[in-house]
Amino acid sequence: MTLLTVERNTMPFLPLSRRAAVCAALAVLACASVGAQPDSYPSKPITIVVAYPPGGSTDLNGRTLGAELSRKLGVPVIIDNVGGAGGAIGAQKVANAAPDGYTLLVGASNEIAITRLVSSAVKYDVKDFTPIGLIATQPMVLVASQKSGVKTVDQFMSLVRQNPGKYSFGSSGVGTALHLAGEMVKDQGGLFMTHIPYRGVAPLANDLLGNNIDFGVFVLSSGLPHIRSGKVVALGTTEARRSPMTADIPALAETPKLKGIDINIWFALMGPARLPEPVVAKLKKALNDSLQTPELRKKLEDSGSTVSPLNVDMPKFLSQETAKYKRIVDFANIKE
Repeated sequence: MTLLTVERNTMPFLPLSRRAAVCAALAVLACASVGAQPDSYPSKPITIVVAYPPGGSTDLNGRTLGAELSRKLGVPVIIDNVGGAGGAIGAQKVANAAPDGYTLLVGASNEIAITRLVSSAVKYDVKDFTPIGLIATQPMVLVASQKSGVKTVDQFMSLVRQNPGKYSFGSSGVGTALHLAGEMVKDQGGLFMTHIPYRGVAPLANDLLGNNIDFGVFVLSSGLPHIRSGKVVALGTTEARRSPMTADIPALAETPKLKGIDINIWFALMGPARLPEPVVAKLKKALNDSLQTPELRKKLEDSGSTVSPLNVDMPKFLSQETAKYKRIVDFANIKE
């Protein structure tokens, strides 16, 4: 600061040529200072936005990862729950944030890749984020109420086919991954069912347990307590193979008519677009190191998640996932 003050005060007394040289030197110093900032990253607390209220699966991933990232990076990590609009409000906040690595998103497939496909009100795109890496994945599970009398996928398909339009399936809302999973079952199974959107998982669970609706789709972690208690019947999970967390529940893809079903909920660490490469590199290393921590892995696995492999090609992954969701959205003509 002293040097800059001295140079500024003496500038009027310098010849024009010397003054130009000093200005050029100061410009170089300023650029060097800006360019050096990512090298000192992080030097203050990092905020991780979770685009849902506390207590859900995305929040669990955010808090679990945040605690480990804090240890790896040596700065506090603050969780900021910004709920609303199916995750779009929190995601938009991160898309609008300064690209300095101090505002990040632990987001799910819903707000990162699906919501914009079904709602014209969403103004951000996948390209408005810098993907840092996957955290974990979790299958969804198709369940039946006790009233339905259905115990297997074959019974489910036979009943719905024999009664086109009579049965419904519930999800946590229009355009959510749960909705898309149900539409994928309809598409591949050639089934005619009505979608009933709920305002979240809790009211869906209440209606299933109260036998007010026959079928529904849960995230595995949300459905497990009701499945284990026997209050609903698990018909199948939505990934191509059985979840190692629930090897007793078949994958829907094991049924020949549904062999193409492979959809899950995934959680990723993202930043705003144009994050400096040195910052991205530090965050990727911290993420990968965190995902190898036994405590973090156990906590996520106990919740029904599978920790993601390291060094996933995120641009390719996001492109493939978005294309898959678009096919389902177009098939079901989902608009919000």
